[in-house]
Amino acid sequence: MSSVSVKRMLPSRLLYFLIAFSVSLLMLSSLSLLELCDDSSIGKSVLQYIVVNNASTYSKPNVRTSLTETLVIKDSASQEVANQVSNPMNNVEELEKYERKLCDKDRARLKVYMYDLPTEFQFGLLGWKGDKNQIWPNVSSENSVPSYSGGLNLQHSTEYWLTLDLLASVTEDVTRPCGAIRVQNSSESEVIFVPFFSSLSYNRHSKNHGKQMVSVDGLLQEQLVEFLEGRKEWKQSSGRDHLIVAHHPNSMLVARKKLGSAMFVLSDFGRYPVEIANLDKDIIAPYKHMVRTVPSVDSATFSERPTLVYFQGAIYRKDGGVIRQELYHLLKDEKDVHFQFGSSQANGIKQASKGMASSKFCLNIAGDTPSSNRLFDAIASHCVPVIISDEIELPFEDILDYSEFCIFARAVDAVKKGYLLSLLRGLTREKWTKMWERLKEVSSHFEYQYPSRPCDAVDMIWQSVYRKKSFTQLNVHRKNKYRLKEILFLDIFSFFIFNILTF
Repeated sequence: MSSVSVKRMLPSRLLYFLIAFSVSLLMLSSLSLLELCDDSSIGKSVLQYIVVNNASTYSKPNVRTSLTETLVIKDSASQEVANQVSNPMNNVEELEKYERKLCDKDRARLKVYMYDLPTEFQFGLLGWKGDKNQIWPNVSSENSVPSYSGGLNLQHSTEYWLTLDLLASVTEDVTRPCGAIRVQNSSESEVIFVPFFSSLSYNRHSKNHGKQMVSVDGLLQEQLVEFLEGRKEWKQSSGRDHLIVAHHPNSMLVARKKLGSAMFVLSDFGRYPVEIANLDKDIIAPYKHMVRTVPSVDSATFSERPTLVYFQGAIYRKDGGVIRQELYHLLKDEKDVHFQFGSSQANGIKQASKGMASSKFCLNIAGDTPSSNRLFDAIASHCVPVIISDEIELPFEDILDYSEFCIFARAVDAVKKGYLLSLLRGLTREKWTKMWERLKEVSSHFEYQYPSRPCDAVDMIWQSVYRKKSFTQLNVHRKNKYRLKEILFLDIFSFFIFNILTF
């Protein structure tokens, strides 16, 4: 080829390269503009608030309120339930009738597929035995429901109440909220529930007997892992759409690592590495309180509670619970303070019920784990909780502001001489009464019961699952936006390289 021909080709190829580069820049800037529009608070967010609030104008709402309204509400009945979170039940009977009328798989907030695990994984652990080939008990009436016995074991019974609620969702004549409904086909579901009573299994069967090499609890966990890993539902999502309850901190010790991709329902993260359990995918559920629930009309006022500070429980703990010992020595001889060792036996629970109901403040101090049942005992007693646990995670904290009804103190401050009593005695009667009134409002959100009621603990957990799944889906979609950008960028980059090499 002559030098003249080469000189003629160079300008044309250079022009072609510059045009291609300009087009590529235009494509990238368009992607950035789309991304900016997608993240804008105008448009989608405004529309959501207008639809949710049925308003013709937009005003910026409270973050926590808008989160509840935007994600929980799917129909008018659900909106009424969501409103109960901030304004607890005013007309429960009417609301329940409305919920029941609308509760089918097309109206339910959450469609849940539940595995038919053998009885030894669920109600069989309570001693229940059905007829031949009967997997589930009859839950059409409260009298036919197997009771959850075992004293203190009841505090970790979350899986029992959720399983009952799903069974009730397809049982005639059981009135319950429309938070979740059981579907018979996994392809219709948004969540797949694993009805393993893991806390009960740990409490009753975690010790080896005789010549056993593996405990009954360990065997059940191994069998559960084998079962789940063999299911097409697990394989399709790697378990990410599965819901597993492991409320006792020591439950699922054998299986938790292998099933860590699933969504866990836990009491806290105290004994979990972050790669297995974290707030991005998992849910914190309340303990079932052990003291009796104080009716609002019987709740003692400020002047009717002679004890300033109340704590009764195990004092000498390990790890983070060492702070209990320090506080005991600081407070045990103080006026108006009850700080004593107490057992969890029936008489101890009775004493705690009476003591909390007649105290202004109840200490919730970290023990072997960040959380304890004591917080929920205090809430049921309308005794303002004082939380001294730096690592604690709280149930439903995305929609409940605990600062409205709890006092928080950092451990490093609480052990300073005089700090805690000065803090509590400095709280005015008016401030305490405001927190006490809020406690009476929110206490129903921490009640486990059958049948479940609007915005009780069971219904609130299903709402939390719904919100978590919604956020998970949102994050997937957001990541897909960036993934598209990455793919196009790689295509453009390859185009440049090709042109340079062939230039």
